[in-house]
Amino acid sequence: MNKNINNLGTFILNSCKYVTNHEIINNELIITTKISNIYNLLDELKKMNDLNFEMLLDITAVDYPQRSKRFELVYNLLSLKNHLRLRVKIFLNDNEIVPSISKLYKSACWYEREVWDMYGVSFSGNNDLRRILTDYGFEGYPLRKDFPLTGFVELRYDEAKKKVVYSKVKLTQDYRNFDFLSPWEGGTLPGDEKADN
Repeated sequence: MNKNINNLGTFILNSCKYVTNHEIINNELIITTKISNIYNLLDELKKMNDLNFEMLLDITAVDYPQRSKRFELVYNLLSLKNHLRLRVKIFLNDNEIVPSISKLYKSACWYEREVWDMYGVSFSGNNDLRRILTDYGFEGYPLRKDFPLTGFVELRYDEAKKKVVYSKVKLTQDYRNFDFLSPWEGGTLPGDEKADN
C-alpha cells in the first residue's frame, strides 16, 4: 500500500469534519460523507491549501437496487498542485435530493445533468436539469438496473410521413429459453434432426 495515500487518508479524516469514513482500494483513496455535508466537504477539500482539489473530473452514480440506500453517487477530484486524486462517495435513495455543487465547480452542471438523465437523481440548486444524452421524449432512466433492456419506446423514420415517429417497443422474435448444452455432451439438440437426413 502506498504510504502517501494512507497518510493522505488519515490527514483528510483528521482535518475534515464532514468525512464519515475512508478506505483505500486499488491504491486509491475513497472517502464518504452524508448528503447534507457534500457541498461543505467539497468546498473544504478545494480550499484547503494542503489538499487543493481544484478540479472536478467527473460525477457518476452506481445503482444497487438491493441496498437500503439504492444509489452510490461518486465525485472524482484531482489536485494538480499536489498530484493527487480523490474519490468522494455519498449514498442515497430514489426520493433524496442532492445539493448541487455547480457553484464550486462549473463543470458540475453538466455532470449533474448526466446523472439526472441516466439515473434520475435530482440536484437542488441546479436550474438546468434537462436531458443531455437521451431524447426529450425519453421515458425512464436507462442506467438503472430495473430499466428494461429494450426500453419503452422505439424511434424510427417513417418514409410515408417523412418524419421520425415513436412507437411502443415490439419484440421481433419470441422469447426463447436456451439450455446452453454443448453438442459434444451427447443428446439431441433442437435442429440436430436436420443433420440426420
